[in-house]
Amino acid sequence: MALCGIVFVLAFNYAPMFGIVIAFKKADYSVNLMRSLTEAPWIGWDYFKEFIHDYQFRDILLNTIGLNLLQLLINFPAPIIFAILISEIAHKRFKKIVQSITYFPHFISWIVFGGIIINMLSVETGVIVSALLKLGIISEPVSLLGEPNAFWPLIIITSIIKGLGWGSIIYLAAITSIDPTLYEAATIDGAGRFRRIWHITLPSISGTIIVFFLLSVSNLLNSSFDQLWVFQTPLNLERSEVIDTFVYKIGITQMRYSYTTAVGLFKSAVALILLVGGHLISKKIAGRGIF
Repeated sequence: MALCGIVFVLAFNYAPMFGIVIAFKKADYSVNLMRSLTEAPWIGWDYFKEFIHDYQFRDILLNTIGLNLLQLLINFPAPIIFAILISEIAHKRFKKIVQSITYFPHFISWIVFGGIIINMLSVETGVIVSALLKLGIISEPVSLLGEPNAFWPLIIITSIIKGLGWGSIIYLAAITSIDPTLYEAATIDGAGRFRRIWHITLPSISGTIIVFFLLSVSNLLNSSFDQLWVFQTPLNLERSEVIDTFVYKIGITQMRYSYTTAVGLFKSAVALILLVGGHLISKKIAGRGIF
């Protein structure tokens, strides 16, 4: 069973690493990339310098880090809280219904899910705009997809709706492995529900939380491309353009393969530094890390 996963990682994660050399070669606009890997002239760190001095670099980096930091602060604890709430539900049938409803959006692609949200945000027929008008939050119909300042809240809310239930599975599994006698002893000692959660549940799943937190920190420069691409419009571009969408536009549509490979390698290097740094800080403060 493990062999399938190993083959997948080797084929899609390690084998493509040979192509990293194209970041240091002049292979932009090349028709035959395989030939460029071996025959294109070396150019050194020129593409890395070009990206850093690009007029869009500051905005793209701020959008990428800012959006992912907000998601780390809001979206990361959401599945943990939800898993704890689910574990406290005594009625098994109601518990299963809630889990099924919250798991379902995960299995819908961002294209379909995003299309539903876009229709709901429509100025003419969208239920969300109508609801906001009736509640008095807005005074006139407005296209939320065209508002740059509304883009980040939109991404955070939709990602929570789509991933909340699925993200809670691992934490629910960790909670179910806790010895029930700990809760019984705490109840006998007079501990209420919140004290049991604070002194038993959270410490018992802290290892799982730390591992996933460190992995989330290392992904601060990684964005959900499908999600951003669905909701990105020319009107909200100043807040929606991140490294992943920038790489797609410049690398694929404009055939600047070497330049965007350098951008991707820059992002991976920063992610590695964040992962190692977060691991060392966690080991020093909490006494545990990824390994």
